Amino acid sequence: MQSEAVRQKAAEQDRRTLTVYHIPVCPFSQRLEILLTLKGFHQVDFQVVDITRPRPEWLLEKTRGTTALPVLETEKGEIVKESMVILQYLEDRFPEPAVAQRDPYRHAVEGMMNAMEGDFGAWGYRYVMNQDPDEREAFRQGMLDRYARLNDFLLEHNPSGMYLFEDFGLAETVFTPFFMRFWFLEYYEGFDLPPEERYARVRKWRDACVAHPAAQQVTKEQIVKLYYDYAKGAGNGALLPERSRSSFALEPYWRSRPWPPKDKYAHHATDGELGLSG
Repeated sequence: MQSEAVRQKAAEQDRRTLTVYHIPVCPFSQRLEILLTLKGFHQVDFQVVDITRPRPEWLLEKTRGTTALPVLETEKGEIVKESMVILQYLEDRFPEPAVAQRDPYRHAVEGMMNAMEGDFGAWGYRYVMNQDPDEREAFRQGMLDRYARLNDFLLEHNPSGMYLFEDFGLAETVFTPFFMRFWFLEYYEGFDLPPEERYARVRKWRDACVAHPAAQQVTKEQIVKLYYDYAKGAGNGALLPERSRSSFALEPYWRSRPWPPKDKYAHHATDGELGLSG
């Protein structure tokens, strides 16, 4: 039988040798950061990949040609892809403290809520990337409908609580990065949840999620500045016409840049206006 000291040493070695290749402010990457924070991991190596440049050959060799990030590499060189799969890998490998629910039914409830994230997140990104002013109301209503579904689910399973269950768990880890990314909807579209009962429970959940100490990897300023090009319809580091730098460029550092113009429909900011020409 291994002694407790030996087991702890082996666990620390595991923690030191895991590597995550990621894109800064990517919501799928932030999920991993939140989970690791909840588990008390501080020695996983996060290596930044510049979204504005082609993936380096050494990384494509590791991923067998796929470009989606984040990607986790184990200490043995094994590759794990897809954020939800990586979350489960980390939960299985380092089960204490548990973030996912252990009770089979509660875990199933957690899974049902997480299954709603794909449509929820995709709609929010479509909304911010929309370039047709005539479609704004349809996107706003679609976003509200999706929040209402989350509200109903929370009322069914924990009507008076703060989170889905007692504590910030896996569902919160999955959704919180999108609640934070949707600061770009607040800034560029003037979107927020109306003060109506239909959204009261999900508003309570959302606000608690974004305020949680384990989820402070990004700020509203950072999201708004880096996602300007998304608001103009150009995602994943793509360049807009008459621009030479992406808003996702690593340099100049985002803190040194001015806040972008809020009018995404009538104004096309230059590199200089975005602080990208220095």
